[in-house]
Amino acid sequence: MAFSLSQPALLLLTATYFMGAIPFGLLFSRWLSGKDPRQHGSGNIGATNALRTGGKKVGILTLLADILKGVIPVAFAFQLGLNEFEIALIALAAFLGHIFPIYLKFKGGKGVATMFGVLIPWMPWVALCSFVVWLLVFKLSKFVSLASMLAGAVLPVFAWLLDATQEGIMTCSLLGSLMIIRHHSNIKRLIAGTED
Repeated sequence: MAFSLSQPALLLLTATYFMGAIPFGLLFSRWLSGKDPRQHGSGNIGATNALRTGGKKVGILTLLADILKGVIPVAFAFQLGLNEFEIALIALAAFLGHIFPIYLKFKGGKGVATMFGVLIPWMPWVALCSFVVWLLVFKLSKFVSLASMLAGAVLPVFAWLLDATQEGIMTCSLLGSLMIIRHHSNIKRLIAGTED
């Protein structure tokens, strides 16, 4: 595993965090519905609560933007020829920017869309397999939170089965774990039977 960090990687890493931190759910909700998702539903700025707060258009735009904030920097990292360690850091920067945005006092989303976004250009088959798990669990349970957590839990398993690099497996483990931790309130509601 290479631990070197080139100047292009360092610049992209910084830019990626600030891009990942853009709260698209909040921006689209305010722009299109005049509502603040932090004051409605779960209080989250992610696509699910943006959908509940601002409607279908807001939800779709938020979902796409949150995915792209992961896709774009990782794809750019490949264009720059960065190594796997640098790509892993770029992926984590996008994800951490979303869940801990500096613009909102580090109170962000849960990272599901951005998690898939960083994997699409890097480990597309891992992303696809995890998304299939998400779809199956959601279809059976009707709970977005449960589907998201299980999709995150299987990420490192699929990364290992599909022969991802050590950096890839470790990144999938971190992404899945952090995303599940961000769902702590959903876990409590699922246990209590009050999750919607």
